[in-house]
Parts: sequence; C-alpha cells; structure tokens
Amino acid sequence: MVKQFNPETMTDDDILQMADSDYMNEVQLAFFKKRLIALESEMVENAKKTTQAFQEQETNYIADPSDRATIEEEYALELRTRDRERKLLQKIRSALELIGSGEYGFCEDTGEPIGLKRLLARPTATLSIEAQERREKMQKHFAED
Repeated sequence: MVKQFNPETMTDDDILQMADSDYMNEVQLAFFKKRLIALESEMVENAKKTTQAFQEQETNYIADPSDRATIEEEYALELRTRDRERKLLQKIRSALELIGSGEYGFCEDTGEPIGLKRLLARPTATLSIEAQERREKMQKHFAED
C-alpha cells in the first residue's frame, strides 16, 4: 500500500520517508513552498513589530545618558538582526521563485540534488553540501593570499 501524502499535514519525517525517485515531486515542492511562505510571513511580521517599537520610542525623551546609550545599543542590535532577516527574506523569495521555475532543490553549481535533510535544515540552500564546502575552501584560500 502506497502512503498518500498531503503537503498541508506533512512532517519532516514524512518528507524523509519518501523514495529517492520522488525527489522534488509536486508534494515535496508544495511542502517546501508552505514552509518558505511561513518563514517569509514571520520575517515580515518581525519587521513590522520593529518599526512599531521604534516609532513608539521616538516620542519618549530619555534624559539619562546611560539609559539613552543602553537603548541606542538595543536599537543597533535590533537593526542588525533585522538586516540579517532582510537578507534571509531575499533568499526566501529567491527560493520561492526557484520552486515556481522547477529548479528548487538542485545545486546551482552542479545541478545535482541538494538533498532533503539539507533543505529541511536550510530551506533556502542553493548549493549541495559538497559545493558549499568547495566554495568555502576557495574563499578561505583566496582570503589567505
């Protein structure tokens, strides 16, 4: 009996149990699309919360220099976090485009499958582990010269 998979209720284990020949079939693509859309929504919501918090704080004047410095440091940390999330948001949107074009899940360097375990851990991955390691070695090599 063949197990029927529903992308709406699938778990990571369900994805991993699928046959290798099912790699990036419609069900898997729908599963990763759902996951990426959820991540995208989370990033957008975090950005809205940050904007609201900054707008609320702008109206409060803080006289104590130590308190003001602490708040400015918290703002700087929050902005760095949002910048990382902004970059991740771009990767998420690129991954969604790859799903639309049918190229999702395949290494951009080699064309080989990236692998389900890697995509479950990092759904925005565009390189297989081997290709990523090669790039990192090359970057390290050229950084040392």
